[in-house]
Amino acid sequence: MKKIPKLKTLSTLSPKTKNILKYVFGGALVLLAGAVGLEATNNDWDLGKLLKGESLKEAKVKRDKSGNVVTEGGKYTDEYNCEDFATQEEAQTFYKNAGGLSKDTNRLDGDKDSIACEHLPKQKE
Repeated sequence: MKKIPKLKTLSTLSPKTKNILKYVFGGALVLLAGAVGLEATNNDWDLGKLLKGESLKEAKVKRDKSGNVVTEGGKYTDEYNCEDFATQEEAQTFYKNAGGLSKDTNRLDGDKDSIACEHLPKQKE
């Protein structure tokens, strides 16, 4: 049976390895601090837009009071209707995130069977 090698303590590592680890741990710390900052300030950016070269202002994802992504026109959660969605799946996701049947302020589920906007196509064609 092959023995598993023991991990070296940081004090026994070479200066070159310590220097590399310093940058690795520093980078991880910066990423974690950024994630905590985004969470604390309730901010979110579209990475696809940022990678295309758009500014932070253009790439910022807009959200309503409940945390749902706001579509063009800036509607709040209780201002949507079935015409705001391209597919039944999009409407259903919004419906569930907004609280489902018990909180259907938009009346997306007219017959109260927990299926929103049944008349919309199931998927984009």
